[in-house]
Amino acid sequence: MTEFAFRALPWNILFGIGAVERLPGEMDALGLDRALVLCTPGSQARGRLIAEQLGDRAAGLFANARMHVPATILDEASRRARDLRAKSTVSIGGGSTTGLGKALAARDGLDNVAIPTTYSGSEMTAIWGVTESGRKVTSRNPGVVPKLTIYDPELTLSLPARISASSGLNALAQAVVNVATDKPSPISSALAVEGIRTLARSLPCVVAEPSNLEARSEALYGACIAAGALGVGSTGLHHRLCHTLGGTFNTPHAETHAVLLPHTVAYNATTAAAGTRKVADALGVADAPRGIYELAKELGTPTALGQLGVDERDLDAVAEIVVRPSFPNPAPVTIDRVRALLQNAFRGSPPQRV
Repeated sequence: MTEFAFRALPWNILFGIGAVERLPGEMDALGLDRALVLCTPGSQARGRLIAEQLGDRAAGLFANARMHVPATILDEASRRARDLRAKSTVSIGGGSTTGLGKALAARDGLDNVAIPTTYSGSEMTAIWGVTESGRKVTSRNPGVVPKLTIYDPELTLSLPARISASSGLNALAQAVVNVATDKPSPISSALAVEGIRTLARSLPCVVAEPSNLEARSEALYGACIAAGALGVGSTGLHHRLCHTLGGTFNTPHAETHAVLLPHTVAYNATTAAAGTRKVADALGVADAPRGIYELAKELGTPTALGQLGVDERDLDAVAEIVVRPSFPNPAPVTIDRVRALLQNAFRGSPPQRV
């Protein structure tokens, strides 16, 4: 007999081509004003356009969002918000920008609006994190979920194929970990399976035809529901490894997910056998870890930690950080098995059941 507990997140989603044009009216409907627009240094032009679109609803622009939300950047953004008497934020970009908006919501109570331009999915979860002293610390807080998320597929057309691929595999990871588990939530798993199918079908087309708006729209939808699965589901070894490598060794977030996913699925495959078979079915392959590995190769994403600048001499330290303190995961997390996983991932070898 099925037994589970479920608590939904306060999602408010607007999805469609041209949806970003509705931002001012949606802000008014929600009673949000004096918005600090957040973006990365490379996206200042897009950030300024959003600020112009908001008119007097905008308090100003902060164009220094960074990967993994360094504590120094959070402090800088917080001071900027106070100086401008901002009451809310609008983040335009990927996980770095959305993550900063969520951190400001958690720390300063600023209402946030997210406009994703990648497939990272951060906007669909209550997970937020800050990196300080070489460690990325994450927490869950429903209050950081954006008051509004606008998905406009046209905004993803400028995302290069290479980044689209790694970002899409980041989204895939969020779905996979909520199917290939020993204690699946039926609701989270249903979202996740649909996300896996959609991403596996759309990402190759996005990479082959970057201007294909239908494929872009499908990939963005897949990323949305894949991240939704994570938002109401759970994490485990995979995300612990990614956060450790990103926070301590500053590896690129999406590419780290892409490299590690086949190996973490293989790690849990025996313990989570039924869920791993469901992942394989959703991908349309016989073996889930190998299928993910081959998909990454097809998309042209990195398949080895060595390609991300990780030094083989640091793998012992990564393993030691990951295993302490303990955390939920389908298979027991031991330093020897994690170290073997990392060695395979460093070399870019096909995934093995370590």
